[in-house]
Amino acid sequence: MSHPLFNLAGRCALVTGSSRGLGHAMATALAEAGARVVLNGVDAGRLAQAAQALRAQGHQVEQAAFDVGDEAAVKAAFEALDAAGVEVDILVNNAGIQLRKPLVELELPEWERVLHTNLTSAFIVSREAARRMIARGRGGKVINIGSLMSEAARPTVSPYTAAKGGIKMLTRAMAAEWAPHNIQANAIGPGYMATEMNAALINNPDFDGWVKRRVPSNRWGQPGELGGAAIFLASAASDYVSGQIIYVDGGMLAVL
Repeated sequence: MSHPLFNLAGRCALVTGSSRGLGHAMATALAEAGARVVLNGVDAGRLAQAAQALRAQGHQVEQAAFDVGDEAAVKAAFEALDAAGVEVDILVNNAGIQLRKPLVELELPEWERVLHTNLTSAFIVSREAARRMIARGRGGKVINIGSLMSEAARPTVSPYTAAKGGIKMLTRAMAAEWAPHNIQANAIGPGYMATEMNAALINNPDFDGWVKRRVPSNRWGQPGELGGAAIFLASAASDYVSGQIIYVDGGMLAVL
């Protein structure tokens, strides 16, 4: 039997970008801990398949297809959830994109697209969720997904690095403003994870070797390994934790 501090029964979690990858892994973990989950993505067909797979496992699952960077769409999605009686009290801002290109070759629209999708969208979605959490008076949890790039940089991913550094400070800003309303805002910083997005890197012998040599655990992380941090930050176990970022990176940031 699980410890009651980590029991999410009666809670509802919206996880953006959760039809696959890290988002789906975290949504699955939250569902297994007892939460009703709302899956999100822009591909309605893929989203429906992901939702059905979780329902087949006996979980309570809703789906909300909308673009997290479209303010009007986000507002409409929350209004639809309101009308359906779905009260989100856990939000995981996971949706994001990557672009690899040298900084001197980067075009402004490319820079803006990465910043908007990875940083501004977290503000838009969190604002709508927090307005409702505050109005209900029961508190809530906001979990932003940062990265190793919230702390360190690598060549060719400058807009992503800027966005994920911004996520760290946005998380602290949320904590400063929303803690009086019993809303805890924290972040998870994944290390190099074996996902579809990273397939090209995993299949590159030089990069794969660099990751395995650089990470004390000598391996890539698995998406499901974010589940423990997600459950902790979504649960009563973290009620006095706010403004923090937990790195799930196999020890990479801890060593030279």
